Amino acid sequence: MRLRWLLAGLVVVLAALVAALFVGLGSSGGGSSPKAAPVSDAPAATWAAGKQRAPGFPLQDERGRPLSLASLRGRTVILTFIDPLCRDYCPTEAQHLNDVVRSFPAAEKPTVVAVSVNAYGNKPTTLAEDRRKWQLVPQWRWAVGRTRQLSPVWRSYHVQVVSSTKKIAGITVHQVGHTEAAYVVDENGWQRALFLWPYSADGVVKTLRSLRPAT
Repeated sequence: MRLRWLLAGLVVVLAALVAALFVGLGSSGGGSSPKAAPVSDAPAATWAAGKQRAPGFPLQDERGRPLSLASLRGRTVILTFIDPLCRDYCPTEAQHLNDVVRSFPAAEKPTVVAVSVNAYGNKPTTLAEDRRKWQLVPQWRWAVGRTRQLSPVWRSYHVQVVSSTKKIAGITVHQVGHTEAAYVVDENGWQRALFLWPYSADGVVKTLRSLRPAT
């Protein structure tokens, strides 16, 4: 059992590193257009029910209310990692996740939890602007906090975050690169699938439907 857990963890780490190299750590600089890359319909890793508990965390949503995976038990969750200040890969991924949510009837819609990878973008005004510009679905929940609160969450999900600061025309600019990963967590809190960007909305929908009990 211990060996199986170590191997599962190794798969996730390797997949995350491949994704980071593949997309060049999706940058929030916004100065260049995303490069075209093959889109995957299949998850990079999967887990059987009851094998891998999704790591919990105590964060807040955009309104300052406590937010944790435990509070969402009973709902299927798509846990992703987004830079609120990003203007290239992240908005595109958000649109894919919008499409995923819209593919399900009201009673079966998954909750999207977007863990911020950039504490400088966690201001309520920024998050509200993203919600409006990205036309985020009502099921979208931002998960924010200070860097010291976010960092353990990034590590527990093998998300690499690289940040740099520089001044442009006297203005301090914070640039963040990160692994773009989206985890599917079932209604019982078990980690079931990992998608690495770029992935298709259809692939996520198919995976979510496979978690539903047969009728």
